[in-house]
Amino acid sequence: MSTTGQLPKFPAPAAAGPSPRTLTTTVPKEYVHKTALSEVLLTSWQETAPDVHTVTAEWPRAHTFYSSRNRLHDPLLLIETIRQTIPLLSHLAYNVPFGHQLIWDHFTYSLDPDVLRTETAPTEIELRIACSDIKRRKDTLSALTMDVEATRNGVRLGTAVARFTSHAPAVYRRLRGEYGDAREAMARAVPLPPPVAPHRVARAQFESVMLSPTDTSNRWQLRTDTTHPVIFDHPVDHAPGMLLLEAAHQAVHAALHPMEVIPVGLSTVFTRYAELDAPCWIEATVLGRPEAGAGKMTKSGSEAGAEAAVEAATGSVIGAADSGVEVPPGDTPQTDGSGLIATRVTAYQNGEELFSARVTARSLASVSGGDS
Repeated sequence: MSTTGQLPKFPAPAAAGPSPRTLTTTVPKEYVHKTALSEVLLTSWQETAPDVHTVTAEWPRAHTFYSSRNRLHDPLLLIETIRQTIPLLSHLAYNVPFGHQLIWDHFTYSLDPDVLRTETAPTEIELRIACSDIKRRKDTLSALTMDVEATRNGVRLGTAVARFTSHAPAVYRRLRGEYGDAREAMARAVPLPPPVAPHRVARAQFESVMLSPTDTSNRWQLRTDTTHPVIFDHPVDHAPGMLLLEAAHQAVHAALHPMEVIPVGLSTVFTRYAELDAPCWIEATVLGRPEAGAGKMTKSGSEAGAEAAVEAATGSVIGAADSGVEVPPGDTPQTDGSGLIATRVTAYQNGEELFSARVTARSLASVSGGDS
């Protein structure tokens, strides 16, 4: 039986001229775990087959944080749209009670930047989501994998795979221990360090910069601004996944500067929580094509394990793409046969690796509508 999460269709208001058949609205903000209604991107949901769902979204012409650049939407808008479907489907389709904590396990996406162009009207997005590897604990959802296909006006925009776990409040408190209280964790956050120049990370404002410079090339301190109205829309006990993914994108822009690029793909596994009371370090390594006689780069055990987890979940082989040589800072990065530049971004805290992501980017000069 099909289940629908669309809001009721209201009659159009009386007005001169043709009236719309339905009124467009967003899903309730509580279902996407947002306190600001303005940050809700999703507009409807419908289950079209067992564990297969269609979700629609609307992207604003201009967003306060995920801002367009060179007439292209920010790729983080696609990621945030997918992130919002995690609580939406958890609550509406899989009966997860409010108050449960939903934690990303791994995430990968790939998109066509030519389909990101901005227009004079808001952008309508449709997601087709197939859910699999569904785990339950005492009849309550504990883990789920989403395979996502995103389209824009029937044109394929991109794909993604996201796996997340769900934890009851009591379980989560035991898991997090002294870090489980969100307000106390935010009160202990490290002082905000100074930002890098916004143009180096493809941002227009200092408030949107998530990286702080260090004395080491291509190494930054994460700027965890707990007052940020978008990233910290509500109290959380650790650095949100969207903050870490935004930092990974900004690290790619900084490492490739002054070349102007747009990230078009990412694969990562979240292995540890990024705590708020200790500095977090972000490192980027630009990867070039293998040189004659050069072998594969040596990877840490945790990095290799993260890649294996993503490969198992997505069927993609990350290690093969990371087999290039490191490009020294300042050298011109090489593209592969598809015109892509690969960068490995790693986050550390207290000597432990939090995540290692492989990010692919494309030169803006090669993107339709993205002239620099």
